Amino acid sequence: MSPVSETPTDLSLDSAEVLDLAAADGDSPLEDGAAPLADPVAAAAEAGEKRQVARWYAVQVASSCEKKVKATLEQRAVTLGVDSKILDIEIPQTPGVKLKKDGSRQSTEEKVFPGYVLVRMVLDEDTMMAVRSTPNVINFVGAEERRATAKARGHIKPRPLSRPEVDRIFKRAAEKKAVVKVDLAEGDQIMVTAGPFKDFQGEVIEVSGERNKLKALLSIFGRETPVELEFSQISKQS
Repeated sequence: MSPVSETPTDLSLDSAEVLDLAAADGDSPLEDGAAPLADPVAAAAEAGEKRQVARWYAVQVASSCEKKVKATLEQRAVTLGVDSKILDIEIPQTPGVKLKKDGSRQSTEEKVFPGYVLVRMVLDEDTMMAVRSTPNVINFVGAEERRATAKARGHIKPRPLSRPEVDRIFKRAAEKKAVVKVDLAEGDQIMVTAGPFKDFQGEVIEVSGERNKLKALLSIFGRETPVELEFSQISKQS
């Protein structure tokens, strides 16, 4: 899937084409009794206003409901007849690995932006209603439009993502470096299962999930020594 697509969904005539069509019909603004030719600049501007462009929008959803929202919105788009304007629904993800307590590893998918779904759509009243009324959708990401008189909060005006934002999001999702998640915290007891400190036991003093590493105090020659270890080199002790 191409991350950015902003191709108009319909075509419009430019000024030259308007003039050519009028000439083909035999009309001339200089002929007596002929209907005046519409201003080609105004006609082109009006056609441009009707041009519909699909843009990417970020939609905030309830925690852990990203997949449910995606599936429901895909179905609702068809039911409501707006599937030609809601074109893509994506949950950017990267591969991950979960390290279990017994030391085994489980492949997972880690969301790049938990709590958000990206939708490529032509924004109008129908598509906004379809998205906002989908169960577990909170709202679009955008700017709040304050009401002029009421004290109540205004509506959120959806803000399309810029091209650099979209490129950055999908580039990050395309990175194949697996993120390792481990069920470990400071104070947990571990056993080293690989490397030069294999079969040593120790206590976790620091966990660095971004680096896939931790620090543990190991008893080496009778002294507590801090050692940095890979997640893949240890197992958690009960």
